[in-house]
Amino acid sequence: MVRAMSIAADRPMTLAEFLAWEHRQALRYEFDGFRPIVRTGGTIAHAAVQHNLHTAMGARLRGRPCQFFGSDVKVQTGERTSRYPDGIVICSGPPADATIVHDPVVIFEVLSDSTASDDYGVKNREYAAMPSVRRYVILHQDSIAGTMFERSGDDWIGHVLSAQSVLKMPEIDVEIAMAELYTGIELAPRQDTG
Repeated sequence: MVRAMSIAADRPMTLAEFLAWEHRQALRYEFDGFRPIVRTGGTIAHAAVQHNLHTAMGARLRGRPCQFFGSDVKVQTGERTSRYPDGIVICSGPPADATIVHDPVVIFEVLSDSTASDDYGVKNREYAAMPSVRRYVILHQDSIAGTMFERSGDDWIGHVLSAQSVLKMPEIDVEIAMAELYTGIELAPRQDTG
């Protein structure tokens, strides 16, 4: 996910006030329930992982009832919050003029140093609280790795993903080898700190 920065607000906004305000802005903003948070640009690696994700998911879902959308689609994550995930899968067929969706089935975020705590913390809780979300996938941009959270009954269970992992999403009948999402990306060799 790209780096987010807060902007000052005179007073907390409601979600409706935020949506009306954002519609008039040149940039995209997430909303944390109190104030807008601008979405800024990311790295080449981040963009490449996003591109590979879009290519892989788009090819697998083409002609099927579920659709993949990139980071231009806003998701209402609660009564007062909205986010722009790096990717989502929707199976409900929203109207073409919709500017916000309420029922994604799978959500993807590409991790960056500046957003890691939000992606693993705040956003993880928001996505887990959405009944439609069956799976939340966090992908690293600097190594073939990540974490996948999945709904299992009332539990929200995390799984570590490695270069050898296959990302299995039975709710949309899709499987992708993690390595495919990093095709064409030159990753720096990992430093052993031990």
